[in-house]
Amino acid sequence: MTSLYEQMYQSLKADIKNGKFQVGDRIPSETSLAEQFQVSRITSKKALEKLMNEGLVYRQRGRGTFVSEMKHHSQNLVKSKSHPPTFGLIMTSLDASFGNELVSSLIEKSNVPATVIVRVSSGIPENEAKIIEELLDIGVHGISIVPAHSEHYSQEILKLVINQFPLVLLDRSIKGIGVNSVSTNNQAASQEGVHYLMELGHEHIAVLMPSNYKTTSIEDRINGIVHAYAENNLMVNRNLWFSNIQSTLPQPASSRSEDVQRIKQHLQEHPNITAIFALEYNIAILAKKAITELNIQVPKDMAIICFDSTPFNDMEYNFTHIKQNETELGKQTIQRLTEMYNGNYEIRREYVPATLVEGSTT
Repeated sequence: MTSLYEQMYQSLKADIKNGKFQVGDRIPSETSLAEQFQVSRITSKKALEKLMNEGLVYRQRGRGTFVSEMKHHSQNLVKSKSHPPTFGLIMTSLDASFGNELVSSLIEKSNVPATVIVRVSSGIPENEAKIIEELLDIGVHGISIVPAHSEHYSQEILKLVINQFPLVLLDRSIKGIGVNSVSTNNQAASQEGVHYLMELGHEHIAVLMPSNYKTTSIEDRINGIVHAYAENNLMVNRNLWFSNIQSTLPQPASSRSEDVQRIKQHLQEHPNITAIFALEYNIAILAKKAITELNIQVPKDMAIICFDSTPFNDMEYNFTHIKQNETELGKQTIQRLTEMYNGNYEIRREYVPATLVEGSTT
């Protein structure tokens, strides 16, 4: 069965060949074509891109898509294929602990020629949907997204998946849906972190996590912790875990001082805790403040380990942490987007190893 975008492409191509659209005529917009053919805008975009790759039309940013001169079709085709693609990258946030190096690797360190447009959603689903629409309007050839913290993925992401638009999820995956993703091997990383703490003699470990812990990356970290306990023939005591951290969310639901007080209360209620495994760096900062206010010494009385950390320097507290390989994450993301842009739509989930870096908190 011929795909919708292929049917649309054939119809437009016929209109150009038979003179309905003359040289220099403006082709209707993606939105207008989507309404006319009763398809999604992503489908109309793919049809126009195929016409452009054949040199039948050309695009002028801000003006629209126009019919090319027939004698220049072959020349335009060579030009369109040789022009590097433009990809969109949507992050929930950017900071020194995670994000900055990843973006740098995409823009500066990748060997793949491409233009990358970076946008930040602040973890707000409505912002994410709006940015996806804007990137499609610009005419990007693929999008990579760190999805907004939400139990359900946005309809805009699902539309991209359904229409086979080049899409790579970063640090997340969608259960039960075939979509390309690139993420840290979070399960193996957290297993290593727990084994490390247990080798230091810690069994009563408090796991601190954000209140929106149902993202796949956090779930994988939790699974790794559970597996590590099983490998050491120990039972997990989830009463020691605390999952009500709200100030580190992209949309904070409480103040940092309120979270510090909650952590202090949790530690006071469970005096047998000897180590904290914070599943995010900013949570480790809160835990360190709470411990300091309780006059507990780190690492003598309490060890702390976390995911990610700012670069070591004299002005920051140097946490023992699981360092994600942001450069490799960025490299694999742009490579996969380029492969999809070139027609390889094989679904793959790539996992990048992380490294445990010893600091002054263990």
